[in-house]
Amino acid sequence: MSRFLEAVLFDQDNLRRIIDSSYDGIMVTDKQGKILLTNPASSIYMEKTREEMIGISVQDMMKKGAYDRSTAQEAAEKRKVITGLVKLSSGCKVLSTSIPLFDKEGELIMVLTNTRSKDLMDNYIAAIEQERDNADRYKSVAAYLGGLEFPHDAPVAESLAMRQVLNSARMIAKSDSTVLLLGESGTGKEVISRYIHQNSLRKKEPFIPINCAAVPNELLESEFFGYERGAFTGASSRGKAGLFEIADKGTLFLDELGELPLMMQSKLLRVLETGEFQRLGGTELRRTNVRIIAATNKDLKNMVYEKKFREDLYYRLNVIPLILPSLRDRPEDIRVLAQLFLDGLNRKYQARKFFSPGALRAFLSYNWPGNIRELRNVIERLVITSADNELNFEEEGGDNAEVICASPTLTNQKSIYRGELKKVLQEVEKQYIDQVLEECGGRVSEAAKRLGMHRTMLYRKIEKSNNGLNCKKTVD
Repeated sequence: MSRFLEAVLFDQDNLRRIIDSSYDGIMVTDKQGKILLTNPASSIYMEKTREEMIGISVQDMMKKGAYDRSTAQEAAEKRKVITGLVKLSSGCKVLSTSIPLFDKEGELIMVLTNTRSKDLMDNYIAAIEQERDNADRYKSVAAYLGGLEFPHDAPVAESLAMRQVLNSARMIAKSDSTVLLLGESGTGKEVISRYIHQNSLRKKEPFIPINCAAVPNELLESEFFGYERGAFTGASSRGKAGLFEIADKGTLFLDELGELPLMMQSKLLRVLETGEFQRLGGTELRRTNVRIIAATNKDLKNMVYEKKFREDLYYRLNVIPLILPSLRDRPEDIRVLAQLFLDGLNRKYQARKFFSPGALRAFLSYNWPGNIRELRNVIERLVITSADNELNFEEEGGDNAEVICASPTLTNQKSIYRGELKKVLQEVEKQYIDQVLEECGGRVSEAAKRLGMHRTMLYRKIEKSNNGLNCKKTVD
């Protein structure tokens, strides 16, 4: 330290200015406890002037009820640093730290006491905890999102039907209202949910997707709401934030909503109505501010009628329904989507594949029961299995042929029928039931509704058609 700086710092007037400018209360007492020095902050805490305090002992101050304890006296008696809460006559509490100072022979000379408002300290601690919670939350977001594979495809809207959906999505995005996306499986509900989030006021906050059907029922509560340490065997020693915590201020996308069990439906309803939840094994009520976008390919109204879905939750979620068209209802988008997928796969596999004219015609004539998801899977299979750069479906014959080669519609072949009209009608009925079952993913209940017949009758027709219509599997 330079002599100039020493002179400035240790000049008596400058020292007084430094002490008086401190936001903390500063008080110096001698070894008997007599107050030798105070600063304005200390006078404010004590509600006494400097003149009223100088020369008075801390013991007398306690007797007069100025405060309930003296850390300065305790530090002098115990010859060590003492920190503790002190209640003042005003009822306020301060955090006081007293440090004993000794000479070279070890004799006590004086005690320096530093005082700060407890409320101020609490605010500091709360702010630090908030920063720590935010850091933990974003770490959780990063960890959660790091394990997911996202569809980076932007919505394609060459068709009028899809342009109308995107127009509605842009308007919906500006509000915080709950959105219910409805449509067949594979119609791109997650892509639309991301589009809504990216056009919303929450776009800088997390977008957290969860497939409700992919989480085991026994883990749903801890996944949604998190858990405290020791909540169950195998729980993390630090606890874990749930999706409603890590999506706070952002968007939570609940896919396959119809798969939620009734127990979780009631818990979800509560957090949607109150914005409050508890971690598993915890007692503290936590608040969350998330926007919910839910999606399902099921008929929730019918599930309500069958007591499989809560009516109150249905109406709580069905604020803004948005129906996504199937791929067969937006044929103008098929070529664009197909090329988009092919371009991405060419980059991924460092290939130069392209569609033959016949392949594109076949794409347009096929029914696409699996919608966009099926289209992408078909193109990826073609890219991987085709020996030439030109992609066409004739190369997919043999034992590996799947929907593409098995479908007369996709291969542009006409079915030739011969025989009596009764047998032809039976064959047509069999093929149509097979088609509807395939479009419904093998779900007999859903296929029966679409065919306009009772499920029992459909089962009989399936059995009659030789073990399930060309070996198509049913799931209910």
